[in-house]
Amino acid sequence: MKILCSVCGLLLFISHALSQENPFIKLVNPTKIINKVSASRQFLIGSTCKTCTLTVNGENAKVYATGAFAYELNLTEGDTNFIMQATNAAGKKIVRNINFNYKKPDPPTPVTVPAIESIQTFPAGNLVLAPGDKINFRVKALPQSKLITYNNTVLYELPESQTQGMPGIYQGTYTVKETDDFASLKFPVYLEAPHGEKVNKETQYSFSVMSPLSSDICFTKGRLAHLVYGLGQDRLGGAKMGYIDSLIPLKIIGKVGSDYKVQLAKTRVAYIPDDLVTLAPKGTLAQGSLTGSWQVYGDSLYDYVQVSLGERLPYQAMQLINPSRVVVDIFGATGNTNWIKQLQTVKEISNVDYEQITDDIFRVTIWLKHPQHWGHAVYYNGKSLVIKIKQQPPSLALKNMTIAVDAGHGGSNTGAGGPTGSSEKMIALSLSLKLQKALEKEGAKVIMTRTKEVFFDNKERILFYRDSVPDLLLSIHLNSAADPIRAGGTSTFYRYLGFRPLSVYIHNRMLELGLKDYGNIGSFNFMLNSPTEYPNALIETLFISNPEEEMLILDEGFQQKMADKIVAGVKDFLQHTARDK
Repeated sequence: MKILCSVCGLLLFISHALSQENPFIKLVNPTKIINKVSASRQFLIGSTCKTCTLTVNGENAKVYATGAFAYELNLTEGDTNFIMQATNAAGKKIVRNINFNYKKPDPPTPVTVPAIESIQTFPAGNLVLAPGDKINFRVKALPQSKLITYNNTVLYELPESQTQGMPGIYQGTYTVKETDDFASLKFPVYLEAPHGEKVNKETQYSFSVMSPLSSDICFTKGRLAHLVYGLGQDRLGGAKMGYIDSLIPLKIIGKVGSDYKVQLAKTRVAYIPDDLVTLAPKGTLAQGSLTGSWQVYGDSLYDYVQVSLGERLPYQAMQLINPSRVVVDIFGATGNTNWIKQLQTVKEISNVDYEQITDDIFRVTIWLKHPQHWGHAVYYNGKSLVIKIKQQPPSLALKNMTIAVDAGHGGSNTGAGGPTGSSEKMIALSLSLKLQKALEKEGAKVIMTRTKEVFFDNKERILFYRDSVPDLLLSIHLNSAADPIRAGGTSTFYRYLGFRPLSVYIHNRMLELGLKDYGNIGSFNFMLNSPTEYPNALIETLFISNPEEEMLILDEGFQQKMADKIVAGVKDFLQHTARDK
């Protein structure tokens, strides 16, 4: 009876304490009282006390168990004031006023006076060019005018059917000539109006022709030198062709911003950031090479293909499936291989072959015995190119695996934030620590990027795991979106097709938690998906920006369930791989 009374008393105390919880309204969006916006759909996102009710202009707003809320607004043009009122269980209230001034973006209008409104050049950025390179122009100016640029190059007005009804859009191309020698020149664009008025305007970026006295050869440097296909404009940058070794000569044929444009072969160009190369003295040559004899051999963990060359040459490695292969294109190489020595020490390589696919691209193809790719690395040993293939582990029990767990963000890199003010870096760490324990409980060896709240640069992470050589890597993150209501779900990401199965099995298990399916996403240009040395998966567990999903991930019990599902997905991957021989 005394115990029952004590419990009842405790419950009454808790109920009273909750009723005394002071109401508050903490907004993470917007952060200002007065907000000028150009989109009609806006959101009030934040938190209040867990027992509070919330209204916006008298309408009830849903408050989650964490106190989080996300309320959608559909604005009309002009000023709209919103009165937010939070009320606790005892009836105590707090009010906050937020104002939005919504003005639709002004529709584009034609230029009506003799003027040049804007000049765009493509590729965008300051350019270093070679003869034959092209600069494309797009100019908005007074319609029915005459426009020319450097060397009297004519820019032509496009028909309105090609400009969404906007007159006065001019386009044209300047092709760099052998006789050009301009340096740091901002191209002028001259306009002559229909009534004879003349105006001019310079391009934003400057252009230079490669000097015959400047170096046209550079050497790669550092452990993270990499080539990219093109100059991407999103937050992940240009899509990577892959990492390449140091001290590889590259032929420079231009520059866009801070990226050198390099000629890999007659029909292949790429880009490389200027901080990843060292310029060679003028007169240095980037020569091609004949291929020599090969050796194919193995040790206890890896198989190797060693291709003799006369010079270090750039290359690109690719994973192919069905059947599983590693393909390496060597740029500037010509086949002269008459001897391939294969030893019985190999365990993963079933066959090797080569093909001269163009005059200056030599392709090495390595067939694997198992369907699953376990990783590869390409590097130079002197002037011999070495392709290292990781053997499938003899035992695929989780207890025999070394798993890397990467807790995303950390320190000054907070990552995304949730309605209650939660941070991705802290939740990713908490979940990663639970995942570490769950994996260790299965007997796995676990390598952690971080076990405390500290900053680690992504480049440091890649080098750390390149040296640690895990069997698998799991990178833990949370997703985020501008729409806190509709955007949600769990997703996994991979970069290389040969590593996809790991991400698929984990994703399937995560969906068992009842989360929305945000997809299994490939060719993802994220740095922790870029290593080829081991299968890896980026796990965007759910959307921290969504108040319902934030509520789930803030729950320690749900974090544990999520960690257990990731472990189950890894076990599924290993079991399927063991069966699929």
